[in-house]
Order: sequence, then structure tokens, then C-alpha cells
Amino acid sequence: MAGFLDNFRWPECECIDWSERRNAVASIVAGVLFFTGWWIMIDAAVVYPKPEQLNHAFHTCGVFSTLAFFMINAVSNAQVRGDSYSDGCLGRTGARIWLFIGFMLMFGSLIASMWILFGAYVTQSESGY
Repeated sequence: MAGFLDNFRWPECECIDWSERRNAVASIVAGVLFFTGWWIMIDAAVVYPKPEQLNHAFHTCGVFSTLAFFMINAVSNAQVRGDSYSDGCLGRTGARIWLFIGFMLMFGSLIASMWILFGAYVTQSESGY
């Protein structure tokens, strides 16, 4: 039974060549998601201004995600591979460390936001252990 979907292929759209526009489309989709997230977060802060209604410390995850978003996008693929970046602070290793810190910050804020979701909203009426 293993590999029974190996020969299954989704029909490809022949009208648009996505290979050259893949990065542009991915950037546009990421920007729309980024804008939508901040729009919803600012709207929630305006609608619920009191800390009893919405704890504004919960916005910290969004701030750190934004910081990580800019850290990750500041490093190009050529800098990580070492093709175009040999000088500066630690060279290729510095770019990789910067990228790693950005990913750790992004995943840390994702984990913290899940913690806030389940701790403050999903299980708020249930008693603890």
C-alpha cells in the first residue's frame, strides 16, 4: 500500500508561469497576512480599551513576531550561503546566527501565543488540577 499516490499529480495551470513569480506571490501573501493580523489586533485594542476586557500585555507576542519577521527578512539566501557576504560582523556565520535568532524569536512568540490562547480563553472557566 505504500506509495499508492506516487503517480497522482494535480493538473497544472498552463496559463500562468509561477516559477518566475513565486517569490513575489509569496511576499504579497505574507504582507496581506501581516497587515490583517495587525489590523485585527489594533481593532481589538480599540474596541476593548479596559484591561479587564482585554489584557493588553497579550499584544507582546505580536510585537516579538513582528521583530522576528523583520530579522528573518533582513537576511538574504546569498548571505546565508556565503555567496555575497564575507565581510562584516562574523561574515556568513553572523548571518546564520542572526537568522537562527529570528526563527527562535518567531517560534517562541508562536508558542507563547498558543499558551495565551489556551490559558486565558479556552480553559478560563475550567478549574485547575
